[in-house]
Amino acid sequence: MYKQIGSNVRLTWALMTLFLVLIVALGWVFARAYDAPEILALAVIIAIVQALTSYYYSDKIALIGAGAKEAPRKEFIELHRIVENIAIAAGLPKPKIYVIDDPMPNAFATGRDPRHAALAVTTGLLEKLKKVELEGVVSHEMSHVGNYDIRLMTVVVVLVGVVALISDWALRMSFWRGRRDNDQGGAIFLLVALLLAILAPISATLIQLAVSRRREYLADATGALITRYPEGLASALEKISRDSSQTRLKNRAINHLFIADPAHSDDRSAAQAKKESWFAVAFSTHPPIGERVRRLREMLIK
Repeated sequence: MYKQIGSNVRLTWALMTLFLVLIVALGWVFARAYDAPEILALAVIIAIVQALTSYYYSDKIALIGAGAKEAPRKEFIELHRIVENIAIAAGLPKPKIYVIDDPMPNAFATGRDPRHAALAVTTGLLEKLKKVELEGVVSHEMSHVGNYDIRLMTVVVVLVGVVALISDWALRMSFWRGRRDNDQGGAIFLLVALLLAILAPISATLIQLAVSRRREYLADATGALITRYPEGLASALEKISRDSSQTRLKNRAINHLFIADPAHSDDRSAAQAKKESWFAVAFSTHPPIGERVRRLREMLIK
């Protein structure tokens, strides 16, 4: 378990570093190509505004987008007790608990830090999972809270926005403004800038999705560490992936928050997941459930 957690943390920070290098490189090349250093300055200002908005209001936006309602303790006493026990085991404050009226078993956590966290589960999850499986899902989501995943992913989303913004401005400027000098070096910089403007948003999105998948693996490992029972979460993921209920969750902007992507049904085995094309995996917010289950079961102490 500790090995899996350490590996995921290191790779996540490596990807974040790559993100920052990409933004700095874009700013430098575009500034040289168009003699317009204001591109980077304006992008940073807008990014700061976006970051502050996301930082303070992302939880409320996500809960409203999912149609979540606060869960009364008297009506959902068992859920409250499970969350309380997991929070104690994880050394975290108890988050606010919400329920989403949806037949598909699913859940997500949101909030900028453990003191401002919220946990939302669907009615389908409460109806279809056993207690140990529900504990596994709750521990996974509490791991996102404890690992500050929501804050990290907010930063990543903002960085993707900065890259897209800079690239969009660069493409627009290419139609009406080039370098003031027409030397060969200037033409090369202009060509490089245009290529980066086209490819950078794609690269940034791929990095974002890679970070998202790594955070899911990390939350699986941390959640298993909290309960000391990886099989509970593994069994829950299998049930979630095999469920054929039609979800009412249509807001794709928050799909990455859920323990399983509501937009995709995934009942593949670990062996089939290995055969999945790298292209499909690269553009997914979540790792294949079969692979997640395999990793969890490898954590079982024999």
